[in-house]
Amino acid sequence: MSETVMTQYFHKIVKHLEKLHEEEVENVQKAALMVAEQVKEDKIVYAYGPGGHSNLGSQEIFFRAGGLMHLGAILDEGTLLSNGALRSMAIERTPGYGNIVIEDNQLQKGDLLILINSYGINTALIDAALEAKKRGVKLIGVTSVQHAEQTPLDHVARHPSKKNLHDLVDVVLDSKVEVGDAVVEIENLDQKVSAVSTFANAFLLNSLVAETVQLLVKEGITPPIWMSGNAAGGDEQNNQFIDRFKGRIKSL
Repeated sequence: MSETVMTQYFHKIVKHLEKLHEEEVENVQKAALMVAEQVKEDKIVYAYGPGGHSNLGSQEIFFRAGGLMHLGAILDEGTLLSNGALRSMAIERTPGYGNIVIEDNQLQKGDLLILINSYGINTALIDAALEAKKRGVKLIGVTSVQHAEQTPLDHVARHPSKKNLHDLVDVVLDSKVEVGDAVVEIENLDQKVSAVSTFANAFLLNSLVAETVQLLVKEGITPPIWMSGNAAGGDEQNNQFIDRFKGRIKSL
């Protein structure tokens, strides 16, 4: 029996995650050191995914069972698909929009921002990175170096400066997503189907959280971690810390 496309997709995902596991562990650990330092100082770590599906990355580690309470997602309405997919793409390409988001969230010197975008080129993303750097914010990028470098400089989605996210951040977690994102080939169809970027981003981001927590525990620090509200005792566990973060995390 021939391989199903579901099986092909499964193997593609597993192979991709294995590559990230083998090649990105040092970068994840470097980033974990940065996150751990913020937690030790009781600072919020910001996560922003300016782009339709890139927003899923910031949501993946925010208010998440097993996730750090110090992680706050910037869920700006502009690029959320729930407000219209074409509108989201247009805003991704609007000069100056990323600056407004950084200003609105009042990021300042000494803060840490995780920027998530597999393609690493869009205008809102690069504006956010440049504005954050100007303010003295430390940056972690979750992005595909290959995708950015293989995207033509004259592509309509690019920031006017033609800069790539991976050239602007302090630490890069390279998601290694291929150009086009989709990976499954179907006979008699030119266009590939089934993307991998969400899997790659989730793996890198959750690995970052796990490495951070381990670093803190090794230092004798027990960071506050979300427990599922759908598990017995979850609300009671979480309510111990809500007052500590409500008001400090805009999306909470």
